[in-house]
Amino acid sequence: MRPLTLVEGGVTSLDRDDVDTDQIVPARFLQRVERTGYGKYLFHDWRGDGDVDLRPNPVLVAGANFGCGSSREHAAWAIEDFGFRVIIAPSFGDIFAGNALKVGLLPIRLERDACRAVVDAGTVRVDLPEQTVLASGRQWTFDIDPDSKHRLLNGLDDVAITLREHSDAITAFEARHDLLPLPDTTAL
Repeated sequence: MRPLTLVEGGVTSLDRDDVDTDQIVPARFLQRVERTGYGKYLFHDWRGDGDVDLRPNPVLVAGANFGCGSSREHAAWAIEDFGFRVIIAPSFGDIFAGNALKVGLLPIRLERDACRAVVDAGTVRVDLPEQTVLASGRQWTFDIDPDSKHRLLNGLDDVAITLREHSDAITAFEARHDLLPLPDTTAL
């Protein structure tokens, strides 16, 4: 996971409320096992119909209740793979917000008027260490729990945390156990 500290750049607007995870990435594209490559499916149906024109900017500003619906982590993967680093909205689906943080996306809750002001500005600066959003000379603060902030600032996903905190125990376990080698699949 890439560390996230400052994000500056253009803003993409998706002015819709109640965007659920099936709209973010339709279920028919969830057959892949790898985490990458989902960006091309982001809002696939809306983009295909011409309902949404997504520009590759670092910040997505959306309507209320963004990421509601099922708990698919693929939705966060698709947004991150498309190139967004920050999502600003009045509110988020709880599970989606957690999934976003786990892949290195920063979900920021701001009032609807602040979201509109960021969109109108067209460019924005998000400062995670200071927990501020700056656009057109206006500034807003946002809340984030300390653990999520630490993980984002340092680029630590769950695997990195596990390795960091338990590498000695993992090494000791591997040394104590006679792990079988993987079978040779070259003849298949």
